Amino acid sequence: MGVKALYSNKDVIIVGAGAAGLSAAKELSRLGLTYKVLEASHRIGGRAYSEEIAPDEWFDLGCAWLVGGDSNPFVKIADELGIALSRDKSDRFLLRNHRFYRDGNTLNPDEQAACIQYYTDCYNAIAKAGEQGRDVAISDVIDMDHEYAPPFLTAIGTAWGMDVDQVSTADSASTKGELGHQALRGYGNLVAAWGRDVDVSLNCRVEKIDWSGSVVKLETPKGTISGRCALITVSTGFLGSGELGFSPGLPDWKAEAIHNLPMGTENKIGVHFDTDIFGDDGRAHVTTWRTDGHAGKVDASVMGLNTASVFVGGRLGVWLEKQGRQALQEFAIDRMADIFGNGIRKHADRCIATAWESEPWTRGSWACARPGHADKRADLARPINDLLFFAGEATVYGGQGTCNGAYESGIRAAEEIARTLSRENV
Repeated sequence: MGVKALYSNKDVIIVGAGAAGLSAAKELSRLGLTYKVLEASHRIGGRAYSEEIAPDEWFDLGCAWLVGGDSNPFVKIADELGIALSRDKSDRFLLRNHRFYRDGNTLNPDEQAACIQYYTDCYNAIAKAGEQGRDVAISDVIDMDHEYAPPFLTAIGTAWGMDVDQVSTADSASTKGELGHQALRGYGNLVAAWGRDVDVSLNCRVEKIDWSGSVVKLETPKGTISGRCALITVSTGFLGSGELGFSPGLPDWKAEAIHNLPMGTENKIGVHFDTDIFGDDGRAHVTTWRTDGHAGKVDASVMGLNTASVFVGGRLGVWLEKQGRQALQEFAIDRMADIFGNGIRKHADRCIATAWESEPWTRGSWACARPGHADKRADLARPINDLLFFAGEATVYGGQGTCNGAYESGIRAAEEIARTLSRENV
């Protein structure tokens, strides 16, 4: 007996209810097209997700900064929804205000200046390589033996989820926007509130997409749904896993784009304390490293809460994830002790740790172009036969790895689909 179709007569079937899928759905509706969103998870938002770590205190497991500040579209959305942002704290995330601790001691003013100068030199070298069209590993253009290389390597590992030998200079040079604002009650909660009016089928995993005919058919455990075309917004980690089948298979150029945009992993550990361990002067954005090789970045409760966010990425982030939640928690508290002293340990009463590499629907935090392959983002964004369209942060130059980049890619794809379908109607 054949599987009964779930729905029919939809213009577009959207796979994934993250920021890209949600913005595409809203834009398609505005343009007069019908859609249906299929989401494998039990919730919307994708990598934008907040959990309550203490009563009325929220920790963002995924995106946490409205990158670019007031230019970010979610700032206007937050204002329209009456959601508070920490606009007055954003300057604390600028490099000039960053704090550095080495072996448990803060850098003195001369050391701080030298460290920031090294960061500036590295970023300038990356930008120069980008301007020259040199798409090589970051490790090829910076001084890896410099005294202040360890904290910078940590900065790349947490910014990209890959280490400096795995990150493309061209990809890095194309990024735009400072860290920006934070949402006081969670960026994930902001995205979920904004996307609440979108028609989404949850717990509805797409297993196979058949694009062999004049319409696209998507097979799910709940049945098959067809549409004039499909918009795929899932991560390259999931696309490359083989768990989403295509009939016929994807062309080689698309498969190559997926392969060369693997997922980096940045894991975050939220640590809540039963008292204010930070003090008025301790609330800052910090990098701490030790000569034994342990290093991490810390948002020491800039928003004024009793929760710190500790970040670790690249190979170390993946290794700690594989050791388990206890290892991540111990790493985070050790990094906090580097900054605030061992006395804080007795006040840590709640911890949330992410495991993005093993998260089944993403397989990582965001897409990071392999050196020599930054141009593959354009190939990932290209549609196939006017039937399969693609969006998500991995398809973006400038906003890659960000929630606003995913949002903008969804609008771009929706407009592309509308143009294509309007031509078919002529």
